[in-house]
Amino acid sequence: MRVKVLSRNPDDYIRETKQDLQRVPRNYDPALHPFEVPREYMRALNATKLERVFAKPFLASLDGHRDGVNCMAKHPQSLSTVLSGACDGEVKIWNLTKRECIRTLQAHEGFVRGICTRFCGTSFFTVGDDKTVKHWKIDGPGYGREEEPLHTILGKTVYTGIDHHWKEAVFATCGHQVDIWDEQRTSPICSLTWGVDSISSVKFNPIETYLLGSCASDRNIVLYDMRQSTPLKKVILDMRTNTLCWNPMEAFIFTSANEDHNLYTFDMRFLESPVMVHIDHVSAVLDVDYSPTGKEFVSASFDKSIRIFPVDKGRSREVYHTKRMQHVITVKWTSDNKYILCGSDEMNIRLWKANASEKLGVLVPRERAAMNYNQKLKEKFQHHPQIKRIARHRHLPKAIYSQAKELRIMREARRRKELNRRKHSKPGSSPFVSEKKKHIVAVVK
Repeated sequence: MRVKVLSRNPDDYIRETKQDLQRVPRNYDPALHPFEVPREYMRALNATKLERVFAKPFLASLDGHRDGVNCMAKHPQSLSTVLSGACDGEVKIWNLTKRECIRTLQAHEGFVRGICTRFCGTSFFTVGDDKTVKHWKIDGPGYGREEEPLHTILGKTVYTGIDHHWKEAVFATCGHQVDIWDEQRTSPICSLTWGVDSISSVKFNPIETYLLGSCASDRNIVLYDMRQSTPLKKVILDMRTNTLCWNPMEAFIFTSANEDHNLYTFDMRFLESPVMVHIDHVSAVLDVDYSPTGKEFVSASFDKSIRIFPVDKGRSREVYHTKRMQHVITVKWTSDNKYILCGSDEMNIRLWKANASEKLGVLVPRERAAMNYNQKLKEKFQHHPQIKRIARHRHLPKAIYSQAKELRIMREARRRKELNRRKHSKPGSSPFVSEKKKHIVAVVK
């Protein structure tokens, strides 16, 4: 005789403690959940709306400089330490957790043109309008001691930028030419030059550490190899490039900030056309910095805003601005991928969240699970018109909005003129030129 009995495991439905949540049995058969997709769509829509409601990216303003902030540097080992140089020659070291200045020193007469930290984090270098390169300790002098640099190098011309090698005791300066220096010597190991114009920025590659990139005022971006002591190749653009930044995850990729309101992401192996043109700014782009993941970068512009771009997209995903913020000269993305720092004309350094609606602080496991679930829902329904519209919408200052509108009309007029010219000319006489190749004048090897 066969007897059927119900067999239940108490672990499936009994709570271990009174604080635990009640376990709810679920059957995942889709036939039992006919309205699952509409329900998920509404959840995604609500999550997108709440994301915009909670988007409050501005965290703090670090004031103390007496002139515009001209350059900034991150500490390679301490997340909370940031260095900034101003237009009056003053350098300040900031503690971001306390949001206060921990040290001030008068480094130069005139502008501090560049600042960079040593890879070990014990010291930093500055260059200024007084034709000097100075090497300072991160820690302040002892009680009663005067503030003095470890070394001072007096140059023949004004230096406009500096960057330190990522692994060795070598640094590079730029001005009339690119000079490679050993820390122990007072004359450069080698000098690299190609063309006659002044060079505004020089950057070491963080992966292939012997490679350098520089931007010159004759519209060139020049790449050098330190081992060969010669330039590798250069690309000439329509307008001047202000600075460039290497991708910290992909050795060959770099992004340049240009005077023509655009940013160009290049693969150094194929300089004939950029990988991507990023086109949301309405005035000259002055600085750019990558996130540590290499998937996004932040740009600072003369139009008084900063924008966050995904590397593979032509449009920005986020724009930050305040009423008081003037022309943004320098920008940095912190090494923990959570914050953005920008220094502007009106003597302030501002601290922003990299993800505008992110909740800071400790998250309860249920909160984290809900956040991840909402994120997946937003990704699933991101192309639905209503969700896409809400996620993309940003309020802009009237000046930026009207300028963007004007640029859009001009771009459309150029496109229409080109189409009309092609329509009324002999077939093949006016070829199609892609947007990527329009801004490249030549590549010289």
